[in-house]
Amino acid sequence: MKAQVTAHPQFTRARIDDRLYGAFIEHLGRAVYGGIYEPGHPQANAAGFRTDVLELVREIGAPIVRYPGGNFVSAYNWEDGIGPVEQRPTRLDLAWHTRESNEVGIHEFADWCDAANIEMMLAVNLGSRGIDAARNFVEYVNHPGGSYWSDARIANGRAEPWDVKLWCLGNEMDGPWQIGHKTADEYGHLANETAKALRAFDPSLELVACGSSNAEMPTYPEWEAKVLDRCYEAVDYISLHIYFTNYADNLRDYLALSEKMDRYIGAIAGVIDYIRAKKRSRHRVAICFDEWNVWYHSTEQDKQVLEGSDWPFAPPLLEDVYNFEDALLIGCVLNTLIRRADRVKIACIAQLVNVIAPIMTETGGAVWRQTIFYPYLFAARYGRGMVLDLAVDVARYDTTDEAGVPLLDITGVHDPQTGAVTLFAINRSPDDALDLDVDLTGFRDAAIVSHQTLAHTDPKAANTATRPNEVAPRNGDGLVCDQGRLKGRLDALTYHCIRLETTTVSDR
Repeated sequence: MKAQVTAHPQFTRARIDDRLYGAFIEHLGRAVYGGIYEPGHPQANAAGFRTDVLELVREIGAPIVRYPGGNFVSAYNWEDGIGPVEQRPTRLDLAWHTRESNEVGIHEFADWCDAANIEMMLAVNLGSRGIDAARNFVEYVNHPGGSYWSDARIANGRAEPWDVKLWCLGNEMDGPWQIGHKTADEYGHLANETAKALRAFDPSLELVACGSSNAEMPTYPEWEAKVLDRCYEAVDYISLHIYFTNYADNLRDYLALSEKMDRYIGAIAGVIDYIRAKKRSRHRVAICFDEWNVWYHSTEQDKQVLEGSDWPFAPPLLEDVYNFEDALLIGCVLNTLIRRADRVKIACIAQLVNVIAPIMTETGGAVWRQTIFYPYLFAARYGRGMVLDLAVDVARYDTTDEAGVPLLDITGVHDPQTGAVTLFAINRSPDDALDLDVDLTGFRDAAIVSHQTLAHTDPKAANTATRPNEVAPRNGDGLVCDQGRLKGRLDALTYHCIRLETTTVSDR
């Protein structure tokens, strides 16, 4: 079966914002306690953070991390996480039915981000709280000194402000499950007034308003239209969330779910354009896809905590064990985000450690890479530059919900400065190999630098503490680059990261 692709340096869609490969850490389950932070662990540093986890986080190279939530933030008092640790209160977390010790707060998390080479993307509580708590939090984090909250930060051991630029105005405020849930009109008004207050402090802040928590909400996409009608000029981004499931255990349908994300992005891009036209505005609002991942493996076991009568501390929650077919879908999702980089500027995989995460740990024990670690790693490392507008000719198939899904999901990124071209390709077919033929017209002297592939005979194969490399990249074979064409075979159900060095015709 043939798959013909044409790539040209003059046909591009957008420059990728590096923050497209962000991550998310919430005070949920073992994401913080027992994940990034575990005093007493053999690999813990003096501050209690696991250095083995830090190594894998640095390996990925995520540029930003969203914190502290998530549903958690909608009843969170940020002041609980400052001051002497032994004096911090233990609270009941209403979102996840657990106890929060507040041992890790903004100071500790900021230190972890410094060690991980990640910038913070902070969220304010617009559920149980509002404008006053938000402006105080921003003052504490960003003001140099000479005010009540900045001086409190200095007294707590941090002389220099963190100067965090990216702030989320609440979380999933469209959801009835959210503490402090609001209607679109109520939230749009609050987001606008909160944004005004924060911009009075610093006009250069980047602010994210809450969009729909998923595309199945009865208020979608009217929510976005009403919210943006209230706060369009005051915000820079509207957030979207999506999680993928395979309860039906239908592999062909499952690997097509990234098409649903593409339609979601297209619909909200249209809403943004409508509100912009309605307001005759020159301002451009982009999409922040700040929660996305596969999430369904752990839902039954989580009911014991979420529906129980106890309030445990840092129990295992949302600990999906990802398999090979999940890695293939994540590759398709990342390709979708790359292709939509003209509208999606920021995205955060949810989450980073233990909780629906590419990195898993044992309390007191090992750390390992889940299957989905690898497509995320390759995209974050090599998906930097200009998105190529590829012409793709390949057979398609229909699913229960989608029509015309291409068997080959492929995207390309070109770095004009180095000439590097990276292709991310997934053969969705469970049965047939694809004969790939990529016309590199416009590029010169193309040569393969590396070809990494993910493959396994069992779509349900997973990595575990005892078998951490059951699904892992290997050097690909069978691809050749000659006379401006990349040719070769992509086996059924395989992921490929193909890196080329080239010069462009215009460089002659």
